[in-house]
Amino acid sequence: MFRYRKTLGAALLSLGMVAGLVACAEEVELTLPTAEEVRATYAYGGQLTAEMSGNVAVLTIHQTSQQLRQAASLWTKATPYIFLFSRETYQLFEDYPGLAAVRAVTVAPGNETVAEALLHREELNPLTWRRALNISGLARRDGTEEPEKMAALVRWGEDHTEFEYNRRYIP
Repeated sequence: MFRYRKTLGAALLSLGMVAGLVACAEEVELTLPTAEEVRATYAYGGQLTAEMSGNVAVLTIHQTSQQLRQAASLWTKATPYIFLFSRETYQLFEDYPGLAAVRAVTVAPGNETVAEALLHREELNPLTWRRALNISGLARRDGTEEPEKMAALVRWGEDHTEFEYNRRYIP
């Protein structure tokens, strides 16, 4: 009998603690940005559009035929990662807890997809975000003169996103 009461008491105490933790937990408001807020977050001199697809922000980077002809396939592959691994994307995830992912899509004239990548919110932790920002920053700053930095960004992107390339533009 004593053993039964002790077990029952421990079970009730555990149940009470769980109920207390649930009651004390703060509710997180899962806010989402508007398409206009997403667009305004990114500083880009070219044509960039944004939309929300459920809880995913979709960036569309429009490139001209001339840009695509001049860009090496390495730069073409890297373009989505330049946008995803940026302070702007990090800030969107910080400011909008309901945002599940950001997708960056590069399109050619006629809206043909060239390259795209999807970065999930939970993919990077604070340490890996710092690494991503460093790799992306070096690629932006030095990628033209040092292509290996752009290649490092592409490898990082392929390791941390869901991606797809159009073989017409990226052999």
